[in-house]
Amino acid sequence: MRLHRLRITAFGPFAEPQEIDFDALSGAGIFLLHGPTGAGKTSVLDAVCYALYGSVPGSRQAPGTSLRSDHAAPGVPTEVTLELTAGGRRLEITRRPEQDRPKKRGNGTTKDKAQSWLREYDGTGEGERWRALSRSHQEIGEEIEHLLGMSREQFCQVVLLPQGEFARFLRADEVARGRLLGRLFDTRRFAAVETLLGDRRRTAEAKVRAGDEQVLHTAQRLAQAAGDCADLRAWPLPRHQPGDPGLAEAVRAWAAVARSSARERLTVAEYALAAVEGRHAAARRAAEEARELDRLQRRHAETTRRAALLAEAAPERERVRALLDRARRGALVAPALELRGAAAGAHMAAAHAEGVARAELPPVLAEAGTEQLAAEEQRLREDLGALGAARRAEQRCAEIGRERANLERESRAAEEQQQETAEWLGRWEATRAALAGRADAAQQAATLAEQLAGKLEPARMHLHAARRRDALDADAERASGELLTAREESTAAREHWLELKETRLRGIAAELAAALVAGEPCTVCGAAEHPAPARPAPGHVDRAAEDAAHARFERAEERRAEVERRLAAVREARAEAATAAGDATTAELLELTSDLSTRHAAAHTAAAALHSAREQLARAEREHAVRSSDRLEAEVRAAGRTTRREALDQEQASLEAELALVRGNAPSVAARAGVLEDRVRMVAAAAAALRRAEATAARLKEADGQLADAAFKAGFDTVAEAADAVLPEYQRTDLQHRMDAWQAEEAMLADRRGEQDTAAAAALPPADPGAALAYADRAAAVLRGAGSAVDASRVRCTELDRLSHQAERELRALGPLREEYDRVARLAGLTAGTSADNERKMRLEAYVLAARLEQVAAAATVRLLRMSGGRYTLVHSDAKASGRGRSGLGLHVVDAWTGSERDTATLSGGETFFASLALALGLADVVTDEAGGMRLDTLFIDEGFGSLDDQALDEVLDVLDSLRERDRSVGIVSHVADLRTRVQAQLEIVKQRGGSVVRHRAAAGTG
Repeated sequence: MRLHRLRITAFGPFAEPQEIDFDALSGAGIFLLHGPTGAGKTSVLDAVCYALYGSVPGSRQAPGTSLRSDHAAPGVPTEVTLELTAGGRRLEITRRPEQDRPKKRGNGTTKDKAQSWLREYDGTGEGERWRALSRSHQEIGEEIEHLLGMSREQFCQVVLLPQGEFARFLRADEVARGRLLGRLFDTRRFAAVETLLGDRRRTAEAKVRAGDEQVLHTAQRLAQAAGDCADLRAWPLPRHQPGDPGLAEAVRAWAAVARSSARERLTVAEYALAAVEGRHAAARRAAEEARELDRLQRRHAETTRRAALLAEAAPERERVRALLDRARRGALVAPALELRGAAAGAHMAAAHAEGVARAELPPVLAEAGTEQLAAEEQRLREDLGALGAARRAEQRCAEIGRERANLERESRAAEEQQQETAEWLGRWEATRAALAGRADAAQQAATLAEQLAGKLEPARMHLHAARRRDALDADAERASGELLTAREESTAAREHWLELKETRLRGIAAELAAALVAGEPCTVCGAAEHPAPARPAPGHVDRAAEDAAHARFERAEERRAEVERRLAAVREARAEAATAAGDATTAELLELTSDLSTRHAAAHTAAAALHSAREQLARAEREHAVRSSDRLEAEVRAAGRTTRREALDQEQASLEAELALVRGNAPSVAARAGVLEDRVRMVAAAAAALRRAEATAARLKEADGQLADAAFKAGFDTVAEAADAVLPEYQRTDLQHRMDAWQAEEAMLADRRGEQDTAAAAALPPADPGAALAYADRAAAVLRGAGSAVDASRVRCTELDRLSHQAERELRALGPLREEYDRVARLAGLTAGTSADNERKMRLEAYVLAARLEQVAAAATVRLLRMSGGRYTLVHSDAKASGRGRSGLGLHVVDAWTGSERDTATLSGGETFFASLALALGLADVVTDEAGGMRLDTLFIDEGFGSLDDQALDEVLDVLDSLRERDRSVGIVSHVADLRTRVQAQLEIVKQRGGSVVRHRAAAGTG
């Protein structure tokens, strides 16, 4: 990598555009960057780092710091442009950070997003030109890191050599050295291997413990299944330790003893069951025979008893048979009896009703017949019809009374309304002033609400952006963690691929030998004879394995690129959110938004009453007009009511005179009509009752004739005899059921007398089935006990066999787990430095870093020997640390004058500078080789020369001048005045009130 030109605008202390020509400064190989404190020497290096990686080194990128120059004009944008050659390509990178600029319209400022441009110089066509490649932060960052082969941290450590850090590195302990080397060489994957092996060891131990616990659980179940058939106390289990091999033998012995004892128990139980089954069968047959004999004897006794009872009931059977015959003849007369009873009842009811109706009639009509009552009813109805006109006059009188009452009520209501209207009109002026005041206040609140609404929406947008900014900060942190993991996976895949490739190249002879054909010349040496062709060595790597590893590396690279793109997108979105949110914090924006919302809500609530206030004022004005008009109309209506009242008084007096002639002694026409209506009702009811009594008497006479005829036909001498013979249906049914039962009993007894076995059983002695059944039950109980014993023995044997097989499977499965645990535990202890086999207690990561430190010490010694006049040599020490400390990262210096080896912390100030500069240059060479051999043609050394005397300074400059042998240029950043006379090519930073400027001075002969 070689730097050509750097242009800086409004960056750091530089207000005006400044251009630095590194090609002119690099002609002499060494150039000096000097200037007073605070002029901007370090800002030049910051600008280089910012152009390449989009951020400045170390703590100078702390939150709250700004890259923009305080001296720059508001309209001048902060910008850095760097031309460089990397990977054989000439590139131009331009970057602008996020910054504020004046608005194009109106006052105030607006925030511009960060921008980046990448261009490549194309001189292959007809004309030389710059070709645009990308404007994406993420793509530019990936391209630059790929071309340089190092991260920002590595670049700042290798290209911008910070002497102070390496001086601390020399004096640091092994832990501090490990942190720096780990950051530069990215050995986190080895620490991840240590963690992975530790996790696998704990996982394997947990699996072994779980397997042992499962086996012990199965053994306990074996003991429970065996019960008291085996004394397992003589076979105690060993104390449980993870991976204890004695557990398997103990469990297998338990299982064998339990199974043999259970099978012996089963054999004994089966012999006992066979003997009990025979005794139980004989007892069951004897019980069945006794039960059958007892049944036959009881059946014969029951038949004899029931025959005697049937003979005793013969007289009762004859009586029931006679009752049934008489009841069947009485059933023929029952319909006529029912008809005569209904007619007699109806006639009695009609005669009673006639008596009641005649009792209500006047004495002159008490003995009147049907025709006389009908004539009286007609006369009364004619008198009732003549009262219609009088009733209408009476109704009109009532209506007049109601109308006069309504007029009185209207008069009283009108007077109250007039009084209320007068009071309301008296309050009108005060009411109108109050309503107008409310409307004005609501209008002012509406104006304030509009003003607050204009402020509230931007505040909410800023709050939303701030919350999104905070959320994206968390997303960016997670994405950074994913990117770190993806880079580790990519690096591991690349190393694996390169290892396989190197292994394949070492064994390529075997691949070439496989293609040899007898008699044909070798493609390498040309010989036609092949006496000893190479054979593939163990672990030989073929092209397929190499291609598969390369494919895995490419997939890991794709995953890393995808995560980096996602991280850049999150960061860009975060920048947009931060731009939209402004400088305020989320809490401040939340407080501002809450205050505006509260004030806006209060103003909006007050403004909401504007329409209501205006409506109330309009309604009040309309009501004032209406009430003024109503007061005039009320006076007119009052005069009309007085005229109407006088007319009603005259009409009522005329109607009262007419009604006095019609009512007579009755208080009213309605009362007179009620009397006539009652008389019409009584006469009509008496006539109807008389007609019903006459009809029921005729039906009763007809029913008597029909009943006499039916009794004669049924064979009864009188009607009373026929009525006595009629029985209810339920009595006839009951008598019939008794006759049917006697007949069925007689038939059953006849059948039983013909049974031969019951008669033979009756001749035998009485049976005792209870005793036989009790004996059979005792035999069955014994049989069940014996069967249960056999079943329990079989179940025990089956369960013990199953548990034995299960224990055997678990023990076999536990074997590989124990082997895996032993292997992983040994590896985990070895890589963690805790194993006895690791004599130096060196962790895996420290071992890798020790190898890197050894390379760095060797590369640094080459230059330290020249700087110190051949006196000092840096050596790596892996001596075992004392106590519980770890080893592997020791760094000593060998003094050739004394031949002693001592710690680097004992060096003096100038010697420390020698050693740290040599260490920095050596580290740059090693990291460069680690990055794939990328050439670093431009280096910067920051301070530290003030501690050297003249001779030492000459030796250091000779060493730096020797770097030109590799076509390198070195920039020295220093305050030392003596360097201005020794180094001809200089870049001076001049500090001025309006901002710093740069001045070039090329070496003599370089132009």
